[in-house]
Amino acid sequence: MSTAPHTVQAYRASLLHFLADPAFTEEAYSWHQDGLLIVEDGRVKAAGDYAQLVSTLPAGLEPHDYRGQIITPGFIDTHLHYPQTDMIASPAPGLLPWLDTYTFPTERQFGDPAHARATAEFFLDELARCGTTTAVVYCTVHRESVDAFFEASEARNLRMVAGKVLMDRNCPDFLRDVEGQVGDSEALINKWHKHKRSLYAITPRFAPTSTPAQLGAIAELAKAWPDTFIQTHVSENKDECSWVRELYPDSRSYLDVYDGYGLMRPRALFGHCIWLDDEDFARMAATGSAASVCPTSNLFLGSGLFDFEKADGAGAKVTLGTDVGAGTSFSMLQTMNEAYKVARLKGSYLPALRMFYLATLGAARAMDLEGTIGSFKVGAEADFIVLDPKCTPLLERRSVHCNSLEEQLFALALLGDDRAVRATYAAGVKVHERSGAVA
Repeated sequence: MSTAPHTVQAYRASLLHFLADPAFTEEAYSWHQDGLLIVEDGRVKAAGDYAQLVSTLPAGLEPHDYRGQIITPGFIDTHLHYPQTDMIASPAPGLLPWLDTYTFPTERQFGDPAHARATAEFFLDELARCGTTTAVVYCTVHRESVDAFFEASEARNLRMVAGKVLMDRNCPDFLRDVEGQVGDSEALINKWHKHKRSLYAITPRFAPTSTPAQLGAIAELAKAWPDTFIQTHVSENKDECSWVRELYPDSRSYLDVYDGYGLMRPRALFGHCIWLDDEDFARMAATGSAASVCPTSNLFLGSGLFDFEKADGAGAKVTLGTDVGAGTSFSMLQTMNEAYKVARLKGSYLPALRMFYLATLGAARAMDLEGTIGSFKVGAEADFIVLDPKCTPLLERRSVHCNSLEEQLFALALLGDDRAVRATYAAGVKVHERSGAVA
């Protein structure tokens, strides 16, 4: 890591950030082939053409020279599980047996603060290496897992969202906490929510592992803390959907279980959303809730294909998540790669500009954090990454033949991975630089 030698820093490269969703607006992005990003005290001071802004720099300040590369806001991953880092790429025939065989036994270890902290450190290293500067993270049922995560993220001054998993049925006894979980969550909210750059997510794992009594208590907690996040899973797998119908027979749909408890609102993020119907997507749009699409996970577990066209038709907010450890990569570029293929298999098309929007400003909007992260708007937190279109021989060869920004971004999304991330900055401070990169 390096600290800033000046209160003001500047970075010269091609600059890209978004102003709107490219799916619905033509003038949706800002692109400067020879750009300058100016950062002051960890926030964006200006972003635009180098020729127009260079004269505004303090005397003697030389910009960091990243010419030939692309600076974008840091990626935002809206759904993943840090305790599942060590069980990534574990084989299973489907979601429910995967949970029983790998997930629950792995999460048992997170009552140990030392284990939780070591895993959190590695997890955050991987995110930085892949260019992810903000993530919405599931911890475990253990308070220690939440403390360890936020202690590690705050030591790096990262904008992170996380929460303690809530389960009181249909899980192993060693992960069930009937009495204390919701009270623990409130204590953790008081401790971590809006502390430095930390934000808290109220986290029922999914409807099958919560009794109606627990969901009612979660609803009261969410009502008492309206600016917290809510994160959970919905309609990921057909067997899971059938199970929910048995457990909650009076609900119209799986999503309706959460809606009935008042858990659909702004800052509510629902992982997967594969088997939602038109009425479900309409409710998501009406309530300001967001879908976190997890293509590598959904393909890995054979859960199904998200319908981008149906979600867009309803006006629902859509984001991207890696869903590590069912997801098979920490890289949002690899996640874009699979999202593109999922869309094609469902008969729709995701341009590269749309995918980069979903991973930056689109996620910030879905999280009610527009103006804070996800763009180079003046005053936004200076979380950004440097992407190298020549990081591998194949990507370099393809980039030479790119004739538009769309083609270049598409090549990065389809051919890129952590190697494409030259450097990652959080609040204006470098938190990762690719090994072997020339300064």
